[in-house]
Amino acid sequence: MQDSLHLLRKRRFLPLFVTQFLGAFNDNLFRTSMVMLVIYGIYRSEAQEATFSAIAGALFIAPFFLLSALSGQLADAMDKARMIRWVKTAEIVIMLFGAAGLLIHNVPLLLVALTAMGVHSTFFGPIKYAILPQHLDEDEVLGGTGLIEAGTYIGILGGTIVGGILVVQAPDGTWHGKWAALGVLVVALIGRVVGGMVPPARPAPDAPVAEMDWHIVRSSITLVNATLHIPRLFLAIVSISFFWAMGAILAAQFPPLVKNVLGSDQQVATLFLAIFSVGVATGSVLINRLLGGRVLALYAPGAAIAMGLFVVHLYWNVHNWPAPGATLLHLADFVRETKGKWVMFDLFGVAVSGGMFVVPLYAFLTTTVPKSQTARTVAANNIVNSGAMVVAAIILTALIHLGVSVAETLLMVSVMSLGAAWLGWRLHLACDPHA
Repeated sequence: MQDSLHLLRKRRFLPLFVTQFLGAFNDNLFRTSMVMLVIYGIYRSEAQEATFSAIAGALFIAPFFLLSALSGQLADAMDKARMIRWVKTAEIVIMLFGAAGLLIHNVPLLLVALTAMGVHSTFFGPIKYAILPQHLDEDEVLGGTGLIEAGTYIGILGGTIVGGILVVQAPDGTWHGKWAALGVLVVALIGRVVGGMVPPARPAPDAPVAEMDWHIVRSSITLVNATLHIPRLFLAIVSISFFWAMGAILAAQFPPLVKNVLGSDQQVATLFLAIFSVGVATGSVLINRLLGGRVLALYAPGAAIAMGLFVVHLYWNVHNWPAPGATLLHLADFVRETKGKWVMFDLFGVAVSGGMFVVPLYAFLTTTVPKSQTARTVAANNIVNSGAMVVAAIILTALIHLGVSVAETLLMVSVMSLGAAWLGWRLHLACDPHA
């Protein structure tokens, strides 16, 4: 990572880095602002709030499931820089609707904008991986990928924190998101300007002519089938899908868990999201040090089991939390609580373990196939991942309507971690001949 920092001074990399950073930042700025406004300023029912969080997560993920095949084909077939400009222009239009929803407290409008941002991210995602081999030398691709991942985590963290801060309570007790509305528009505009600076990235002259299949279902099935027949890719993609399904459940439950079970305000909910982002980034750095740059799933089973154990302990602390009082706990009061410290410790442990589990698996996606197929491989992974996350959101919504509490849904994640550990072990055996 240290040697790759020189890329941040190069026009062939810096505009892409800043563009993807701003995209991750704005995604999370809007989503966090929306969730905070709805949970704290619009809804007043625990079941309604939990259902909204689950539905919002599913709507954002659904485009990845439906449109990833098209995005992968386009990323391999056309000038990726031109595609970036199209996507970032669309983001400005989307954020006009999102800003309007934040200003007038219109939940359907907010959900429409959220779904459209999912479409935006679906088409941008494969580009940021597929463009690197075209702009970087062969010995720079790994370092560039690491910087892109680091920028993504920093963007997620920054957007999460700022989104929680910009939704504020007025003196009369009402909540408003006018500063968040301004923020998402400004970031989208800056992203379009910087995105226009990305150098051209046309398909290689010797690349085969791509035949676009615009049939969403058929192209998705074809892409996934063409990818999953490779055993290591199959195990890596399914393992990553388990991780994102577990992460989707946790992220969807943070705001209602904080408000209705822990009796705390939106600053604590923002803290939860920030801890999770920092934890995943920490796990990413730690696993890279442990593996010494080798692409192995050696630590994946242990990381998945550790994740499950931290979730069980988190459930125990949440389950034994005192009944919420008449007023919500502020951040300082929550941090002073002994159980509050344990909750933060457990959450950080879950995130670190998750980062250690998932990061090596992504390396399999880019080292198992030729560089010319990276975008489609990432797209196939996104399809399977998003399908798993949508299924998890549906199951979560059903459990809530059946009377399962927000805290009890944490146990669902701990059970899923056992399946992730088994898949990680299978991948370790498949990729390490000395296992």
